[in-house]
Amino acid sequence: MYTPAERSSLRDALVAAARADARVAGAALTGSAAAGAEDRWSDIDLALGLAPDADQSGVLTDWTDRMYREHTAVHHTDVWSRSTVYRVFLLQSTLQVDIAFAPAEEFGALGPTFQLLFGETAEQPQWSAPAAVDVVGMAWLYALHARSSIGRGRVWQAEYMISGVRDHVLTLMCLRYGVPHSQGRGLHLLPSDGASAVEATLVRSPDVEELRRAFRASVDVLLLEVEYVDAELAVRLAGPLRGLTASADSGS
Repeated sequence: MYTPAERSSLRDALVAAARADARVAGAALTGSAAAGAEDRWSDIDLALGLAPDADQSGVLTDWTDRMYREHTAVHHTDVWSRSTVYRVFLLQSTLQVDIAFAPAEEFGALGPTFQLLFGETAEQPQWSAPAAVDVVGMAWLYALHARSSIGRGRVWQAEYMISGVRDHVLTLMCLRYGVPHSQGRGLHLLPSDGASAVEATLVRSPDVEELRRAFRASVDVLLLEVEYVDAELAVRLAGPLRGLTASADSGS
């Protein structure tokens, strides 16, 4: 396990390397460090803005080599957004290091957790929360597949789909209370009575009767949450969703 001091030292070294790299025109802290919310479990999040004439592929190769050669990286994976690649490294110490390599026109704040260290930024379109009604649509889609998975005897697929219903219900709760919804980051900020309402949706075993019980509970909390989005929609969905659980219970 890494220490906060080791994390801070590595971040400083990476920022110094960015300043010394002529292909890097700007750098920023992102994530919890930019928000002043680090704790012992926080990772390193950096955004690098490339010079207009920089070869992104070459920069990626050189920085990746550095991470393995100098900083004990054991693996990495990429997440793309437009032309920006977020290369995520896992270090031997279990520290996660996320480095965004952004073309000059994509280097800028996408949200509140962006602290410019040097260079200039370009204005970026801000990330927006999903529309609650779209989250509702995904939730009932998972419910449909939960019913068919139970009916087909595909118990692990059923568990996956039931958990998907719950995850979308939790997203709806986050949107309702105005807390971060992405990757469960705001779930600890939900009122205790709100979060506890979903406890019954947890699947405790792949037994068919347990799957049916958790499925009923998932539909119950989904319909309660839909009422906050659109009461009329909740009424329209109640019949079909209750029908799904009844069908799963009867095996028909």
